[in-house]
Order: sequence, then C-alpha cells, then structure tokens
Amino acid sequence: MLDPVDNPCRDGAIGASARARRRIVLTGQIAAGATSVQAHAADAEGQTGTGDILSLVLHSLDADGAVDVVEIDLAGKSDMADHMVVASGRSSRHVTAVAEKLIDKLKAEAGIRAKTEGRDSADWVLIDAGDVIVHLFRPEVRDYYQIEKMWMTAPDALARQA
Repeated sequence: MLDPVDNPCRDGAIGASARARRRIVLTGQIAAGATSVQAHAADAEGQTGTGDILSLVLHSLDADGAVDVVEIDLAGKSDMADHMVVASGRSSRHVTAVAEKLIDKLKAEAGIRAKTEGRDSADWVLIDAGDVIVHLFRPEVRDYYQIEKMWMTAPDALARQA
C-alpha cells in the first residue's frame, strides 16, 4: 500500500490523472444576446500549466536526441489529455535513457510524478504527465503500430508533411 504522502493520486483512486486535481475557472461575457464562456485551467497547487509541460517535454526530447518527434493536439478529440507527443529513440537503450531523463525533468522542473508503462522492455514507453501523454518507441515498433495515424486528422497530417 502506498503511503498517502507519497501517493500521487490524492483521492486514493488508482489511475487518477492530474486532470482530476485541477480546477476550472470560468469567465463569462454576455454580448448581443450570446454567451461567450472561456475556460482557464488553473492547477489547484499553482503548478505548471499544460503549455509549459508540453514545452518542457519537447525541449527534453530534443536535447536528448529523440528522433521524428510529432506533437498531436488532442483538444476536442479526447478527454484523456490535451496533447500527445510521439517520438523514437535509436535503440532500446536510447529509448530508456530518453524516458528516464524526461521523467526526471518532469519531476524536478514541474513537480509532476509521471506514470509510466513499458520501461522494462523499452520497445514502447508510455509516459503520462497528466495533460501531455508521451509515447517513445524503437523505430521498428513505431512503424508497426503507427499510433500517430490513429490520432492525426487530415490538417494535422498536411501540416506534418509541410
């Protein structure tokens, strides 16, 4: 059993994401009979926002030599996260090293205790940083699963080709 102090899931539910600990601040403005509502996500503890986390992830992957990094905007496509990042390492050892460094940076710089899957085999490592999900693959495994094709829309694919 996890110590409640060390447990990243404060409510004790296994698999609860950082999204469950966030509060949404709504600001509304009524103009000409229409209601315009903007949602601003604010972390309950005043920590780093989604854009900052995404920037940290992309910078870390670039600095550690990840190959073919693709960012996919999940806003409006899924409630599980706002962004997905897919990248490759050159070998199992490289995938493990990139994943470990990213996990360490998320904890040190953003205070995020990311959940991970697949670190032992290092063929496909999933890092759940709350609103940013990271998939790190060996090139052969990435070619086999082609996970980006599931989530990319036509405009995403065209922007990637440009």
